[in-house]
Amino acid sequence: MHIEFRHLRTIKAIHEAGGLAKAADLLNTTQSALSHQVKGLEDQAGVELFVRRSKPLKLSAAGTRLLRLAEQVLPQIEATVAEFTGLRDGHSGRMHIAIECHACFEWLFPVLEHFRRDWADVDVDIRPGLAFDALPALMKEEVDLVVSSDPEDIAGVEFIELFDYAPVFVASKDHPLAQKEYIEAADFRGETLITYPVERSRLDIFSQLLIPAKVEPAAVRQAELTAVILLLVASNRGVSVLPDWVVREVKYSSDYVTRPLTKNGLTRRLYAAIRSEERDKPYMQRLIELARVEARKLQDA
Repeated sequence: MHIEFRHLRTIKAIHEAGGLAKAADLLNTTQSALSHQVKGLEDQAGVELFVRRSKPLKLSAAGTRLLRLAEQVLPQIEATVAEFTGLRDGHSGRMHIAIECHACFEWLFPVLEHFRRDWADVDVDIRPGLAFDALPALMKEEVDLVVSSDPEDIAGVEFIELFDYAPVFVASKDHPLAQKEYIEAADFRGETLITYPVERSRLDIFSQLLIPAKVEPAAVRQAELTAVILLLVASNRGVSVLPDWVVREVKYSSDYVTRPLTKNGLTRRLYAAIRSEERDKPYMQRLIELARVEARKLQDA
């Protein structure tokens, strides 16, 4: 027996309408075509699907079994069609994000909070890109967006500018370096540097200042949370370098001082790396817009 979706729709329509004429109107077909379809299905099944000469037309036991199948299958088909329509029109999809910037979790969460309200049908997930190779995962479609400060020339991948930030030196107000107007690489000799638990090549203080200057701090201590780093700094257990937007509240605290790195300061830029084919998706454009807006809020605070 060969059952098609149209057969299930026909059984359901006749049951709900109570007759062939009304069901034909619902299905936008003729009563004759509908009757022919039912006859062909009954011939395949070898049993009658309706109790003849009943008003309204009633299903037989076999017809009732097909109705149950229709009520189970058709909603799933309709949901799948709606999902594909949403994917095609850019109203639904997947947004799995990898972050190569440890501090960016604090910036990204408010972005996603706004995003989910407008794009509830987009599946959102965050993966710490520091734990795996994020850009290869992007090309393999394992993630959909990578937040990175290190753009690369990769075919099929675009790096869209998000915002600029300045890595700044943070120390206790009682620290000797608090008296300086700006901090140089040599100042870190003899200091305990408190960082996120990230490899050195991905930390601005090392990649942009200490490694080029061939300077090694006396010790490196790692802490997972920004709040813990600041607590250790306030206790004079070491110094740190954090993005300016992360330490916005520190500027107004009497426990800390912030200083630029080098006389002219350092500037870094964050990018959203995405597959080129997905740049025009409405929800992708909206996420990038929200990311820029939230960054401005942090920097203006």
